[in-house]
Amino acid sequence: MSEAISAVETNNPHLTGNNAPVFDEITASNLEVIGEIPKDIAGNFLRVGPNPYYVPDTDRYHIFDGDGMIHGVHLSNGTATYRNKFIQSPGLKEEREKGEWVYPGINMFGDYLAKGEMPVGKNTGNTAMVFHNNQLFAMMEGGTPYRISLPDLETQGEHDFEGTLTHAFTAHPKVDAKSGEMMTFGYGITPPFLTYSVVDTKGRASHTTEIEIPKAVMMHDCAITENYTIFPDLPLTFDFEKMMSGGGLVGWDPDNGCRIGIVPRTGDDTSIRWFDIEESFLFHVANAWEEGDEVVFQACRSNRGGIESSEGADVREQLGQLHEWRFNMQTGAVASKAIDREYYCDFPRIREDLVGYKNRYTYAARFRVTDMPVFDGEMKYDNETGEIQVHKFGDDCESGEAIFAPRPNPTSEDDGYVICFVYDKTSETSECHIIDAKNFEAEPVARIKIPQRVPHGFHAAWVAD
Repeated sequence: MSEAISAVETNNPHLTGNNAPVFDEITASNLEVIGEIPKDIAGNFLRVGPNPYYVPDTDRYHIFDGDGMIHGVHLSNGTATYRNKFIQSPGLKEEREKGEWVYPGINMFGDYLAKGEMPVGKNTGNTAMVFHNNQLFAMMEGGTPYRISLPDLETQGEHDFEGTLTHAFTAHPKVDAKSGEMMTFGYGITPPFLTYSVVDTKGRASHTTEIEIPKAVMMHDCAITENYTIFPDLPLTFDFEKMMSGGGLVGWDPDNGCRIGIVPRTGDDTSIRWFDIEESFLFHVANAWEEGDEVVFQACRSNRGGIESSEGADVREQLGQLHEWRFNMQTGAVASKAIDREYYCDFPRIREDLVGYKNRYTYAARFRVTDMPVFDGEMKYDNETGEIQVHKFGDDCESGEAIFAPRPNPTSEDDGYVICFVYDKTSETSECHIIDAKNFEAEPVARIKIPQRVPHGFHAAWVAD
């Protein structure tokens, strides 16, 4: 079946290099290791991403189109087992049964709209994962989550939270480890454009409310604090006229304004409070928390959205740098400051049990700034001292999102390991690197050789045994 893609020549960067898909689903144990896998952690390092089985149009294929594939490394007693599995979406099953593509890519939607037809997308589950209520979910922001079993990575089906989920599910829900609740949302192309839900500890959406915003926007991420949920309403808007004339899915619309909405956890459209910020965009949130009357919000901020067409634009305008805003819930004052002006980064992550509460350390993937930026290292930010440490992988190596895996009974916030996949362009091979977070700039404590190439993906997760 791989001939469906491999036999087609293309210059599309989303289908070449380490973005080229793999087709073999394998399980491999007794992996070669340089160094030693720590015996004090046990669990699943997981990374999901787009891996197209069929490509409808190689020239217009977008990286968001690919079928979901999860790559997992299960660590136990100093050993590792690697697995990779397609997410068995109904759309992928249909295409494999027919032996050809059925669902258009997002850059083909305009063709359908121009003919007066509404395109039907595929729920790929290719973007991110979350662990809630003892269940792993794989998600994309336009569909329902998939339940995934561990450690075998089998797809158990779409999950609507016992029929209580009534809207598309974001790729980036947030779990409050203290309350056990999960906050999620979905955005749409018709008013009121935003729907927000709280999933309780029994796995049901116990609170759902619509929130009105002026336009249909791409709202990729959100944040939580102990008492609030935070939504960014920014200028990356859906441009249907542009799509019908052959343009992209979204456009940059400064007239939409830039504002951050803060709503009480079980609040609604009458209790949300909006704060204007400078013209900017953010794809991914690092964290948020409360300090007195202020809500502190940290994210990777860029000057422009990173996926709209902008020929001739400086690529750095679309790359993020870690940034902080403070919103005073009493006075309405907003303070904005750059945390880092030196490095460009994205995929910020923290220790998961601190989501919504003050954290000291943030980890993020560092960009190598080129015409086609790639991640070439991982960074560790210290909110207390302002120190920035960089773990470099090498000139010919490319990484992605890293996660933090705490040791059992940690003695400090950074008592654990930072784990990620690393691709070597020279050898066209992949490894799983385990970095001691307390000795961040040192060589990895373990480099696990993966028996097949792991294509670049989107988001990672850690689920302890």
